[in-house]
Amino acid sequence: MTTTLPQAAAAAAGHRPVRDVAVVGWGAIGRVVGTALAEGALPGARLTRVVDNRPLHGAPAPQADLAEALAHCDLVVEAAGQGFVRDLGTTVLTSGTDLLIASTGALTDPELAREIAEAGPGRVYYTGGAVGGLDLLQAVRGLGDLTRVRLTTAKLPATLHQPWMDAELTERLCTATGPVEVMRGTARDVPARFPRSTNVAATVALAVGDPDRVEVRVVADPGATLTRHVVEAEGPHGHYRFEVNHAPDAANPATSQVVPHAVLRSLAALTGRGGQIL
Repeated sequence: MTTTLPQAAAAAAGHRPVRDVAVVGWGAIGRVVGTALAEGALPGARLTRVVDNRPLHGAPAPQADLAEALAHCDLVVEAAGQGFVRDLGTTVLTSGTDLLIASTGALTDPELAREIAEAGPGRVYYTGGAVGGLDLLQAVRGLGDLTRVRLTTAKLPATLHQPWMDAELTERLCTATGPVEVMRGTARDVPARFPRSTNVAATVALAVGDPDRVEVRVVADPGATLTRHVVEAEGPHGHYRFEVNHAPDAANPATSQVVPHAVLRSLAALTGRGGQIL
């Protein structure tokens, strides 16, 4: 989008312009992010539109379709799931609007990843979500490729059940008394099979630079009151291990409570809030 006169004046005066934000998806992630923006949690960003395919009541900004949101906003926060990224991600970027993606699992499709990377003039950003250590994984790529990367994700069985599972695997999930390995594959394979539960795998792959290099284990654990992600990586330049244990969101246990706050942190970086570790 072109710079408006108020934005140009603010920039000339040494002030950063306020970003007009549309939140797409008013669920466990979008509601927290949008409410925080509406309450002024980030001085550099304001909630201008909410996009959702369901009628909303009490949203703190006007509900709109995507076309109207793009006409009024310069930054879209995706909190709607992989389908939005696949179907409309390039539409956002070609309109000149920036896009912050939470559902990174969509990017394990190499053709879509290429389209998103090449689309513009809007810029695309990704949030780290529920996993840490991504900055270090990106940094060590400057020393050479990692020779081994492994992610183990453990969640409650009910959050991992998928329509494609056969009766035997479904029974194992329902009757598990201890950890059960549900799937093992690469970061290209696993997010497509668990579209609501394994964006972390795709995010690690983005940091590493190659989804086929990341081995992923998905574990159903009836004792997993906290969602656990363990990243292990090694190369000739060092060995790395990161473990996080998050409380799941009460309304949507497939995601962690921390995810919307990771999105807000990413928004703070995009709007130029100083004093952050980037």
